[in-house]
Amino acid sequence: MPAVLKNEVPADSTIELLDHYSSVTWRTAGVNDEINVGIRDQGEQHATDGPAALAERVASVAAELAATLPAEPADRIVFLPWGPWSLRLDDFLVTRIMELAVHSDDLAYSVDTDTPTLPDAVLDPVLGLLTALAVRRHGQPAVLRALSRAERAPDRINAI
Repeated sequence: MPAVLKNEVPADSTIELLDHYSSVTWRTAGVNDEINVGIRDQGEQHATDGPAALAERVASVAAELAATLPAEPADRIVFLPWGPWSLRLDDFLVTRIMELAVHSDDLAYSVDTDTPTLPDAVLDPVLGLLTALAVRRHGQPAVLRALSRAERAPDRINAI
């Protein structure tokens, strides 16, 4: 992530957070489509040196971000070359928090342990994002019913 923060930002490249998720190709791609295979390959490359080395790199990046992010304005623009488009820093950070929350659940499930309980400061923006994405995908009535009226709820209201 620190490298992304150093990208030059092209003019007129900024989109809104929900539009980011409408634009990403992995969201509608199949598990074995090139984009998702590439994402998994990247993850495997990050893990090739083993869990201790990965944990060390994560700790280093976390320390670097703890030192640099507080000085950044919330409306700072960050260019995502894989988009290719830009997001406001606060929106970009919500995408990262969402990934951590969702994948911590994936990891816990894969090793048959409880999903970690996240602090409200982490979970609230993630649930807000996922709810907004579910509403965009399925409509307000479906999400409202899924959260309040099980007898009229649709089978699913997945956000991603």
